[in-house]
Amino acid sequence: MHETVTAPADPPADVESPFPPHDEREDRRPWWRRKAGLLVQWALVLTALALLPLYRDELPDLGAIWTAASNADPGWLTMVVLAVAGSMGAFARLQRRLLRIGGLRMPLRRAFAITYAGNALSTTLPAGPAVSIVYTFRQFRRGGASAQLATAVILAGGVITTTAYSLIGLLALLADPHARGPALIALGLPLILAVSLVPVLRRPSLRALVTAPLRRGYRAALAHPGIAPHAERVAGVRDVLRPARRDWAALAALALLNWGFDILALLSAAHAVGIEVSPNGIALAYFAAQAAGSVLPLLPGGLGAIEGSMAASLVAFGATLSPAAAAVGLYRLVSYWGVVAVGWMAWGVLHEHGRLGARVKGRLTTAGALLMDGMMAFAFVTPYTAVPLRTPEIRRCGDAITPGCLRGL
Repeated sequence: MHETVTAPADPPADVESPFPPHDEREDRRPWWRRKAGLLVQWALVLTALALLPLYRDELPDLGAIWTAASNADPGWLTMVVLAVAGSMGAFARLQRRLLRIGGLRMPLRRAFAITYAGNALSTTLPAGPAVSIVYTFRQFRRGGASAQLATAVILAGGVITTTAYSLIGLLALLADPHARGPALIALGLPLILAVSLVPVLRRPSLRALVTAPLRRGYRAALAHPGIAPHAERVAGVRDVLRPARRDWAALAALALLNWGFDILALLSAAHAVGIEVSPNGIALAYFAAQAAGSVLPLLPGGLGAIEGSMAASLVAFGATLSPAAAAVGLYRLVSYWGVVAVGWMAWGVLHEHGRLGARVKGRLTTAGALLMDGMMAFAFVTPYTAVPLRTPEIRRCGDAITPGCLRGL
């Protein structure tokens, strides 16, 4: 995906973007500056390919990898698929739960389709995360959410899942005897600093002195014309989303399941090829690979960096190289390529491209609906409780979508 994705349908007149408007001055830059990120990515890839002959003897044998993958245990491979579907399902349910807290009921099938389509955009396009956020925002708006609610759901979902990610990673570090000491030191220093500040912050004069730079920075940000609208929207999250205690419990459970199922998929892939690694070791390998994919994004979706780091981590925990590469290949085949394929199909269903005939669109919608139903059946965990709803009026408004209209698949 190396193009900007347009909205699947004409947006409402009041649809706002969560990002600043496009600056026309950027179009006047030289093409090589506009495509600098993409050029750097492909330069790294070509360099790596050119260096392959130098490290040929250190690479795993492709025949051994194929043998390990082709003899993988079918039961564990099924678990890989179920775990990946459960991970995606948990995130879709988390966003749907946030929409329900904000008073909007969204069909589960549509929530799944938006989640898969947004993931496909995020992991295959240059600047994919930004494109995915805009796309998700517009899909929420087309589903009946206000601009404020759509923004609040995207922000709150990101904060909750990031917190769960950090918590699981921290627990994995603390459970490992070799990493426990550095982890405790890294935690202890901020904790000591926070405890030492408590007596200071209890005195009004000292509290005002310490917080003065933060308050000046906050006022300066609000005064900036490019930041002020977004700061106001962020500040309005508390007015749109007011989760109860049971909502917080459900959101926390869904966020933990989102990451836990993905780690379970990697663990299942390792067991499928006969690798015996502890769950904690798998979790550390998973987080190391995610970090490598963020720091060294050779291609969208962390391709290259994630696979190499994950296989190296499994080897460090006692696996041999060829089975480790086979396990990583099976895991990524499902968790990346499979999810991306489903996501682009979901995008096609939601996109409703005007150039497609009615028969083609009907078949595409039917196939996408069946696929979404199948993925929802895999995502069997539903830690849901009822919440009071302020269900918007559901009515058709022709081709244009106006506030109060709810558009289905």
